[in-house]
Formats: sequence, C-alpha cells, structure tokens
Amino acid sequence: MAEPRAKTVSAGVVVARPEGGTWQLLLLRSWQNWDFPKGMVETGETPLGAAVRETAEETGLTTLDFRWGHDFREVGPYGNRRKIARYYLATTDESHVVLPVSPELGRPEHDEWRWASPERAAQLLPPRLQPVLAWALDVLGATG
Repeated sequence: MAEPRAKTVSAGVVVARPEGGTWQLLLLRSWQNWDFPKGMVETGETPLGAAVRETAEETGLTTLDFRWGHDFREVGPYGNRRKIARYYLATTDESHVVLPVSPELGRPEHDEWRWASPERAAQLLPPRLQPVLAWALDVLGATG
C-alpha cells in the first residue's frame, strides 16, 4: 500500500550567524522539542515566502541572506497530521531574537531560543532534523 500523502506542509529557515570564526545556528524550543523557525504555508503562499514570514513572526529576524540560493531539505511525513517540513538555509548578521506573543495563542509560540554551535545543535535537535542539520553544516562548511 502506498504511503499516504502529507496533509500539511510547513516551511522554515536554518538561520546561521557567523561568530568567532564559526557558525551559530538559531534554535527554538516549544515544550521539550527543539527546531528551527518554521510554520504552516498559507493558501496562496510559496514555501519560501512562508519560511521568511514565519522566521520574522517567531523571532523578529528580518534580515536573511539566502546566499546559496533557494535549495531546501524536507523531512517527513511525521506526526499524527502527517506533516512535511521544508527548510531553507540563510545567514543573518542580526543576533537579537525576540519571542513575540502570538495573537492566536495569547503567548509566545516558543518557550526558549538560543544560538547554538553546530555541536550543541546536533545534541539538541531530534533525529528527524539531523539530516537537515548535516546538509546545512555541509553547505556552511563548503563555503565558510
């Protein structure tokens, strides 16, 4: 029997910031789960547009440089909603992150944020995001 098609699609950005000769990656925590900024693709929106919008909404970061183009990696389907998540890679010079209050929730969507070294990101991210992390680090390492 064929794998059921994913019902929902989200898109996000692996945000990297240079610091001290290495890269720091932005991670967000909701409950016990660490992830990159991401959210649902809305009707009529491109996945890249959703990724940029969600990153701004969830973190306040608005200056993203997609210097490697618009390549992406996807994970999923996962969860009971059979979600697929697409991630792009961008850099930023911004370091200040905010977790604004979501009008729908009445609180921030995430409980915590941090800029993490590649090693720390590998420890915090769940197994389903390890291939995305490996891809991002390969791209970042190949171009410095």
